[in-house]
Amino acid sequence: MEQQEAVLLNAAPADGARGGPPLLDRTGACCHGGAKMAVLAYSLGKREINHHFTIRNAKLISTALVVLLVVFHTASRYYGGGDSCERLLSRGRYLGENVWQPYGCMMHKYRSTESKTCLAEKRVAFLGDSRIRQLFYSFIKIIDPGQAEDGNKHEDISFEVQSSSVNVDFLWYPEANNSMKERLTSWTNGDLPKPDVVILGAATWSIKFHSGSSETLEQYKVNLTAIAVHLEKLADHAEVYWVLQEPVNEEVLSESRKMITNQQVDLYNEAAVDVFNKNKRSGGSRVQLLAASRQAAMQTVAQSDDGLHLPEATRNVGAMVLMNSLCNKLLRPIDGSCCQTFAAPNLLQKLSALIFVGSAAALLVFHVLGRNRHRRPVPPDAESLEEKKPATAAAPLGLTAPLQALCRMGVIMSYFYLCDRADVFMKEQKFYTHSTFFIPLIYIFVLGVFYSENTKETKLLNREQTDEWKGWMQLVILIYHVSGASAFLPVYMHVRVLVAAYLFQTGYGHFSFFWLKGDFGLYRVCQVLFRLNFLVLVLCLVMDRPYQFYYFVPLVTFWFVVIYALLAVWPQILQKKANSRFQKGSGLWHFGVLAKLLSLLLFICLFAFSQGFFERVFSVWPISALFELNGSVHEWWFRWKLDRFAVIHGMLFALIYLVLQKRQVLSEGKGEALFSAKISNLLLFLSVVSFITYSIWASSCKTKTECNEMHPYISVVQILAFILIRNIPGYARSIYSSFFAWFGKISLELFICQYHIWLAADTKGILVLIPGNPSLNIMVSTFIFVCVAHEISLITNDLAQVVIPKDNMALLKRLGAVGLLAALWLLLARGNSHPTPGA
Repeated sequence: MEQQEAVLLNAAPADGARGGPPLLDRTGACCHGGAKMAVLAYSLGKREINHHFTIRNAKLISTALVVLLVVFHTASRYYGGGDSCERLLSRGRYLGENVWQPYGCMMHKYRSTESKTCLAEKRVAFLGDSRIRQLFYSFIKIIDPGQAEDGNKHEDISFEVQSSSVNVDFLWYPEANNSMKERLTSWTNGDLPKPDVVILGAATWSIKFHSGSSETLEQYKVNLTAIAVHLEKLADHAEVYWVLQEPVNEEVLSESRKMITNQQVDLYNEAAVDVFNKNKRSGGSRVQLLAASRQAAMQTVAQSDDGLHLPEATRNVGAMVLMNSLCNKLLRPIDGSCCQTFAAPNLLQKLSALIFVGSAAALLVFHVLGRNRHRRPVPPDAESLEEKKPATAAAPLGLTAPLQALCRMGVIMSYFYLCDRADVFMKEQKFYTHSTFFIPLIYIFVLGVFYSENTKETKLLNREQTDEWKGWMQLVILIYHVSGASAFLPVYMHVRVLVAAYLFQTGYGHFSFFWLKGDFGLYRVCQVLFRLNFLVLVLCLVMDRPYQFYYFVPLVTFWFVVIYALLAVWPQILQKKANSRFQKGSGLWHFGVLAKLLSLLLFICLFAFSQGFFERVFSVWPISALFELNGSVHEWWFRWKLDRFAVIHGMLFALIYLVLQKRQVLSEGKGEALFSAKISNLLLFLSVVSFITYSIWASSCKTKTECNEMHPYISVVQILAFILIRNIPGYARSIYSSFFAWFGKISLELFICQYHIWLAADTKGILVLIPGNPSLNIMVSTFIFVCVAHEISLITNDLAQVVIPKDNMALLKRLGAVGLLAALWLLLARGNSHPTPGA
């Protein structure tokens, strides 16, 4: 089966396999001369790519890449030295104006409340010159943003927060001399209360008052060596940082400071590094060097007013670096991976690992016994309107197939854990620019057009078209997430429409299936629920996250259950009843469906306009275990309310379409417009106008709150406009993009997997597999991510055939066993519940 999978970046079968006319006939029919050769080259090029670059080969390459990357990152940690704390303090780059990115880790932006919590009952001391005073002010402004810089120059300054007993002092010691040493001695000998954090640095005054003489530099080394002894003693009970000197802008320095050259600054920094590194070589210095602020200043010192003192935004970088270094290991923010240790696996994570290891051991035993041969089942497509039947009857499946699937899943979950729960790979924060969002969109649009094929059927919203729709929407959402485009309101609002469109399809697809097939059996319901939830439930265990954290799956699961309950409850109304011309009163069945939809609308409005009632319903245990995030259902309320009408819009659209189709009002033949020429042109015109009008409104909207209030009522306009534009012209319904359709078939897996193996820190950052090269990194991580998502879709299908038997009695027994396991899981999760870090 895998050998016959389509190309990873295309998934288009060879032209002859599609049942269409021969390649040369088609090219000859549509073009001549050079155009014919171009089309021939185009088609042969796609076929050549498909032949050599199969999904099986892609997965083998991605597996080899993962192994190599794990070895590389592990070796670099072990032999290269330098943990995330050191990288935070020493290396980084600007992503954009005032946005600092430490090398390979994420820096949390601390707020006042967090910083007070971190520094409660602590004393922090800054020692140094006017530059250290600037750093002191930036530091205390994190704690108290309204703090003014009103202290006297060349004097000590004190800051205190009485409510949390935070004390931060600046002590004026402009030179690294005996005076500074005596202050340190008073702390180490116990004469004064020892600070919990010491930040110090000095050099420019020594350069200025001694005109940069070599003798002064040598004395600086001697003094610093003596000071280092006391700093090492302080480091027994405190965090100690030596701040390397930032560069100066020599062109705007005053005459009295002209001797403070960058050459002199570099010599003094080299001296400091040599002194503290010498201690590291002799036994390990615990004095940490803060060099990140110097690196940041190298790019912004030209903005300095006097050439010596840095712009406020630049010194804020140093203050935030310090706060991350001090607080990340205590508060453990999810988007602060710098200088943070990872929590040990909990009981549920250990049990999950035990299950995967046990499956591998059992499979090994089967292999030794020679019982490892089995036929891989052809999975039914529970989301389509027709079940895919295997060409030949498959032999009953033994234990080998599910064991193999669990082993593959165990290997994949190990990769998930290494990416987002272990300190193996690096992580970096997102930063939005228009180019990082729109340029990839152009790339995928070109690929989507390149891989265009003729459809097998030309009905409105046929399966190939809906797969294409889900595919390009998912790719846009992925680019939206990785680029941090939620910061740009027009993009945010358009992506909100895409999420609503997924729910619209949920209503449309499930209503159409039940209306046409009338299959309300337990088997199909369990199949759908299993496919929707299997990956998320495994991730809840392995990644220690609540079910609601993966909000989209609870959302579509909830709406599937609502649709099923609404249509399965008496009276069950099916197309064969409603459209029967010979059954008396058949027209009333349509009113019955509309009455059900009206009751659903009333149900939605009741919940939407009574938040208290909504929260009381979903806060009842054990329901709350599925819908709470950080002990509250507020996030579930927000997600549910935002697209509350999308599903019922999809159901109503499906009813209208299927009724019109049955009454032969629509023209769905190949090349035919959906309606008459006048109606088609009118609807197309209205659709284009509506589409543009919505985009103008989304671009002019002022705040997310304002936009989100209107979104549930008007998102359907954009969705219907797209459907009509895509389907009214006959030629548009006759083609589709196999590139987008391939991604559409694994859109659910792509959406969920991105949380941990493409993005990082639970979507707050970006996974870094290739450090130092963002473009190559995103290509490699995307390649692996897509291969993993596709493999998980196969594993889910394999397990669904084994876990969900068609026999109702066997299925009920398994549901009982699953219910007991779920109850045990919920009890364990309740006993070990804790807030999601950094949420």
